[in-house]
Amino acid sequence: MKVGIYARVSTKDRGQEVENQLVQLREFAEKQGWHISREYIDHETGSKSDRAAFQLMFSDASRRKFDLLLFWSLDRLSREGALETLQHLNRLTACGVGYKSYTEQYLDSCGIFKDAVIGILAVIAKQERVRLSERTRAGIAIARSKGRQIGRPRLKVRSADIARLMAKGLSRRAVGRELGISEGSVRRMLTAAA
Repeated sequence: MKVGIYARVSTKDRGQEVENQLVQLREFAEKQGWHISREYIDHETGSKSDRAAFQLMFSDASRRKFDLLLFWSLDRLSREGALETLQHLNRLTACGVGYKSYTEQYLDSCGIFKDAVIGILAVIAKQERVRLSERTRAGIAIARSKGRQIGRPRLKVRSADIARLMAKGLSRRAVGRELGISEGSVRRMLTAAA
């Protein structure tokens, strides 16, 4: 079996290195009789998916350059949250590539717990979305109770001012520049006044 190895540390400049992950992942792959096709190494936060090696790994997975992705632990693969992590695992599966966490035996797409783990991650992802929505609504409610304006600030331009400038022959764009608003706002206010 061909395997890709993914390793990540948050930063290189604080003395963090991926070597401890790589040594154990290589040894594990060798004991299984697997051939390591490539190692993908990132030295940056796992909270975003625009990591160079991470993207290259998915590109190679889509071309089936390896059959299984082996990583140290799920948080080394992604720290974007349950939903995004689940999407990454599903993306590997859609490419026909399995995945295995070295330190979390239950996180193995080839193992007996595969469906259970994916189901649990899906439930966690759903709860994460619900909690985020609830926190957002609570934050908006608190801000409103303190008298803060939510959303775009109200325009302090009267439609009469727009009509006056339009009557002078100015274009909507020129009117917007004159009043410090966008051409789109001028158009909306004219439509609303009509």
